Amino acid sequence: MPRAVYLGLGSNIGDRFGHLSGAIERMAEKGLEVEATSSVWETEPVGEILDQPDFLNAAVRVRTDLEPEPLLDLLKEIETDHGRDIGRVRHAPRELDIDLLLVEGLEYESGRLRLPHREVATRRFVLAPLLELDPELCLPDGRRLADALEALPEGQSVRRIGPLKA
Repeated sequence: MPRAVYLGLGSNIGDRFGHLSGAIERMAEKGLEVEATSSVWETEPVGEILDQPDFLNAAVRVRTDLEPEPLLDLLKEIETDHGRDIGRVRHAPRELDIDLLLVEGLEYESGRLRLPHREVATRRFVLAPLLELDPELCLPDGRRLADALEALPEGQSVRRIGPLKA
């Protein structure tokens, strides 16, 4: 039975809106059932490289029968299709970034993937769009993501831009 999967999308190079909407179109072409998309949020960069353009971020809820590793492979393929150079330095500017954030009721860890995503509850640019999709969303251990957002310190500027036209 297909499970709900929550994805985070980001882009800060080139046609940022086009990369986000194109990724969603490609997901549907690849067999993911796209159920909902958040608004687009403009966010300042976080991580190791702060001197770069702002990101556009969004969240997407899809349904799929794919297991986590094949799903991750499919998402990496979509990133590459949009020009992402996988060999770049971590947190460098990128045309498209797709993060596998949550899979309904699943905790999973391998050498290349951890679910839920290790930063899902600590980044405002992830939480704001996710909670727009589902204000009651919880981690598999029952922790509410709305509580995680409330607990974040000031900073990590996020600003809703508007709907994502897929």
